[in-house]
Amino acid sequence: MNIIIVGAGEIGRHLATELSREAHSIAVIERNPRLVAELEASIDAKVICADGSSVQALAQANIGECELFLALTSENTVNLMSASMAKAMGVAKVIGRVHPGLQREEWLFDFRGHFGLDHMFSSERLTAIELAKSIRNPESLAVEELARGKIEVQQVRISQDSEVAGESLRTMKWPERTRVAAITREGESFVPDAETTLTAGDIVTIFGEPRRLGTLAERLQKGGRNRDSHRIVIFGGGEYGFALAQMLESWDCRVRIFEKDVKLCQMLTERLSETTVINADATVVAELEEEQVGEADFFVATSDSDEDNVMTCLQAHNIGAKNCLTIIHRADYAHAISASGRHFGIVAAVSPREATRGDIERFLTTEPYHVAARLSAGEVIETEIATESKAAGNKVAEVAWPAGCVLVGLVRGLQAIVPGPDDVLHAGDRIFAMVGPKVRKKFLKFVL
Repeated sequence: MNIIIVGAGEIGRHLATELSREAHSIAVIERNPRLVAELEASIDAKVICADGSSVQALAQANIGECELFLALTSENTVNLMSASMAKAMGVAKVIGRVHPGLQREEWLFDFRGHFGLDHMFSSERLTAIELAKSIRNPESLAVEELARGKIEVQQVRISQDSEVAGESLRTMKWPERTRVAAITREGESFVPDAETTLTAGDIVTIFGEPRRLGTLAERLQKGGRNRDSHRIVIFGGGEYGFALAQMLESWDCRVRIFEKDVKLCQMLTERLSETTVINADATVVAELEEEQVGEADFFVATSDSDEDNVMTCLQAHNIGAKNCLTIIHRADYAHAISASGRHFGIVAAVSPREATRGDIERFLTTEPYHVAARLSAGEVIETEIATESKAAGNKVAEVAWPAGCVLVGLVRGLQAIVPGPDDVLHAGDRIFAMVGPKVRKKFLKFVL
């Protein structure tokens, strides 16, 4: 695949290195001469010393042959402008990295539509999502975000004492805009119908708005007992810690953040209504003991220092914290911590570079769709409804969807919902569908 990357910082360089090893044709545009020289000496790629929003630089990178354009600098302006130019020049798939603050404003203004981006992300939020998966679902079943974080998919195991075991889907009272898309029972997955009866041990794949999905997950798992009353302590109130706390608040976890910067504490207090902000240095054991961190279910280190993150996790574990998670900024260190960290109480180590790579790899295809998530029950496909498709202009219930396919997400402009039977599909809508094995081609015939 012909790929152009703008920006050779930590994220850009890591992706350029990994993608070049996979036989992709890579061109990198970077305006810092030192970074250009380092990259030229380390990978087999065309490296251009220029501004990524320069038309001349884009032409030199063979923009006319580009199939995937990645704007990965640390500047919103450069990324949005260069990505918009690439789309206008005919690139099929364009992805832009932005700061978390801009992404949080995405529901006030359609940045993607305005600049022509196919995907927009912040590495900080992607990292927080990976951390949240281990907290929300300690059983290591899938937790994914769709539709800019407005729709979540989660796999939940029905417990032996669940109040819904033995109940049919028809008789259950479902939260609005939630959907059961698949059930895995004794190793076999299937799309249920209204008469399907839930059984203890079933792994149920559910979709919905995060807060509503939490309510549904409680019913499926523990007979109404609040499984999300985890006591969570976060070390570091920067963008990583802030993004994680926001996600956990929507699941009613009891969250505390340690941050030693007073001004940052004030900002966190203003923006996080359900989180306790502690102005203290979490690298000091006495501070952890004073705040009874040893009683925490999860301790999560999110600072910019790998050393501080690992050491605070060890300290938290030593005083009793049940599970410790950490961000490791060096990808090679993250692999080492993941392999041996459990001996020291660290159950997960997340690399921002690897989180970004995993997100972008979904787009390494020339097909008019991509796989948004892979689950044991099948794939979640994201695509756009074509003007001449069989689905355009019809209600969801009026489309003869193939067996083994469930529509689980609909994005139109700034709106994202789990569609109901009476919602009308329009050309240009982006949709998400859960499709079982061998169903993908049949599903795509209805929407493309």
